[in-house]
Amino acid sequence: MTPPVPPIDTTWAHPARVYDWLLGGKDNHPVDAAVGSKLPAQARDAARQNREFMHRAVSHLAGQGVDQFLDIGSGIPTAPNLHQIAQRALPSARVVYADNDPLVLRHAQALLAGSPEGATDYIMGDVREPDAIIDHARTVLDFERPVALSLIALLHFITEDQDPYGVVARLVSALPPGSHLVLTNASPDWRPDLAAQVVDEYERAGIRLAFRTRAEVARFFDGLDLLEPGLVAVTEWYRDDKAPAPEECGIYGAVARIP
Repeated sequence: MTPPVPPIDTTWAHPARVYDWLLGGKDNHPVDAAVGSKLPAQARDAARQNREFMHRAVSHLAGQGVDQFLDIGSGIPTAPNLHQIAQRALPSARVVYADNDPLVLRHAQALLAGSPEGATDYIMGDVREPDAIIDHARTVLDFERPVALSLIALLHFITEDQDPYGVVARLVSALPPGSHLVLTNASPDWRPDLAAQVVDEYERAGIRLAFRTRAEVARFFDGLDLLEPGLVAVTEWYRDDKAPAPEECGIYGAVARIP
């Protein structure tokens, strides 16, 4: 039975819908567009860069035989989405999406149809409650085999008082050896002025942000084996494709194997 969609509150901006606006999508509301339109122009570039990093990372992992993905903070489906990238390489790939915005659930139910050989599922869940997401994911994914955990453009919405490192550690600890962590986090390292502007605009809308330095982002990967080229600007991370065109970037990203 398809779960009912909770009511959507359009009086407050939501990160998933602001992200959709930044990507040029139409599945957002005036309150989300109002936030996005006040951000510096580089914010649109950042959304695109995050998306392109996800495509490259998932394509690489699927090309290496990884056929199970848990994508938390999935956002509103924008083609090609993670399951489409994975199932191009491996039609039998199984993908579980999780997000805490009811609008994402509504679109997921309508749009996230996977390949006949694979499986695509969605849970209404919050990364700050990792056990609930893991319990649901176990009904779709085989946790006796490697799983790729995707946390793209999510952790900078989890502030220090919400225990981001503990949340990631809990998720990683549930995965078997040979799994992978794919993660990005916005940073003030390159342009502190722009980072401060973005943080201010989101906070005016009631959304707290946690931009992190390289050292702070690196802590999410403690004990894991970083794949080359390591923790870098997302525009500099690539494996199987030719190098992306150089451009200004304010986001760190990496893929790491869980030993």
